[in-house]
Amino acid sequence: MQSKMTVRFWGVRGSIPSPGSSTVRYGGNTSCTSIHLPGDKALVLDAGSGIRDLGKFLSGNSAEIYIILSHSHWDHIHGFPFFHPIYQKTRNISLFPNRTEHNAICSLLDQMDGAHFPVSAESLPSQPHCVTGDDLEFLRSHGIHAGKIATNHPGGGFGYRIESQGSSAVYLTDNELDPPYAKTTEFDGFVRFCRNADILIHDAQYKESDMPLKHGWGHSLASQACALAAAAEVKHLILYHHDPDRTDDEVDAIQEEAREWLRRHGSATRCTAANEGLTLDL
Repeated sequence: MQSKMTVRFWGVRGSIPSPGSSTVRYGGNTSCTSIHLPGDKALVLDAGSGIRDLGKFLSGNSAEIYIILSHSHWDHIHGFPFFHPIYQKTRNISLFPNRTEHNAICSLLDQMDGAHFPVSAESLPSQPHCVTGDDLEFLRSHGIHAGKIATNHPGGGFGYRIESQGSSAVYLTDNELDPPYAKTTEFDGFVRFCRNADILIHDAQYKESDMPLKHGWGHSLASQACALAAAAEVKHLILYHHDPDRTDDEVDAIQEEAREWLRRHGSATRCTAANEGLTLDL
């Protein structure tokens, strides 16, 4: 029996790829998560360097591909030119530029201009469709049920909630829950958006010792992600967008500290630090 949805992690680091002996277990690729839905549909959340391996995974099937960006910062788009399905002539690929006032028309394609990458967007065999209208309505028309919420991040961005046959996954990366600048969305708004989700994938790039230097940089403490998960009563919190300077052992420690935080506050929420290859069936 096909799952209601399967969530796979291909890149879980933030800011810049961080390969090396100290990041082998969690992986060094930047943000890319896929949600596989009934009807052979693959929803791709962000196109960091992790999307390269996702492309290899998808290149052997005919799944419809929908690529949604949380925002257009470099670490969330730089893997797209290496995504193999865009070089397959018969692929059905839809791109959602998720524009803010600072974004170009479609940043995934705009970077393929012949100067920043040798292959131009116009020459791609798949000719991806850039959706410029109502993104949620477009997804609904293709059988994908999603909601979105504005995140607190320099330059703007969005988080998404995907629903399928009673199961739900929320993707909230590059979100600063307690920023020093004016909030786009208050904590209570995020709680409502995440309420009772099966999975909450949330930015947890920083820990208390990173502050106050990095306050305002657009990312959350792991303890803040725990507080959101507990308040929203989500079933499983996935810590995401690990700092590129964080070793695997340090991510292990953050995971244990987060689990202890949840236990200490009487929350039934499970907690896992995302790693490349992590697969969750709902």
